[in-house]
Amino acid sequence: MTGDNVLSEAAQRFSPYAEQDASGKSLPVDQWNPPFCGDIDMLIARDGGWFHNGTPILRLAMVQLFARILRKEGDAYFLVTPVEKVGIQVEDVPFIAVGMTAEGDKLSFRTNVGDVVTADAEHPLRFDSGEDGFKPYVCVRNGLFARLSRALAQDIAALVVVAQQAESEWLGVWSAGTFFPIAPADANGGAPTAS
Repeated sequence: MTGDNVLSEAAQRFSPYAEQDASGKSLPVDQWNPPFCGDIDMLIARDGGWFHNGTPILRLAMVQLFARILRKEGDAYFLVTPVEKVGIQVEDVPFIAVGMTAEGDKLSFRTNVGDVVTADAEHPLRFDSGEDGFKPYVCVRNGLFARLSRALAQDIAALVVVAQQAESEWLGVWSAGTFFPIAPADANGGAPTAS
């Protein structure tokens, strides 16, 4: 059986659940508790590419199908339906934010799989930092994050302000009435740089 046939079979197995809600709302995968059926050779790469048996999944509709039934438990990722749960590998986070709009005080992000989310208390921004700068992420749903593309990270860096938080000043970003701190203002000589 070829890799394409295996992938098509997997898509056929999962598609009835992913297509249940044509309104675009999230499926209740966090409420489904099927038996674990083992791991499959599926990988979401650091750049947001999806692979099955080492082969890129190029059909966006198929990637979107799998993205709708993705769940995170601890540090592990699974594709979940009401009747089965299979483990997959994720190198960083499952999604990449590729578009951003600012309307009023709200920052909204579009992911590589078509999800749109506004950064707010329920969908927080988080910032990781390291030797190569800071990496912003936004929560898409249920602990599943999207890393902002390098271009969007630079756009976010341009929006950084200083705000009083508790008893100290912090660098951060506002969206939907929520302040998302990046670093103490006195610990950094200016706005963070995107990696």
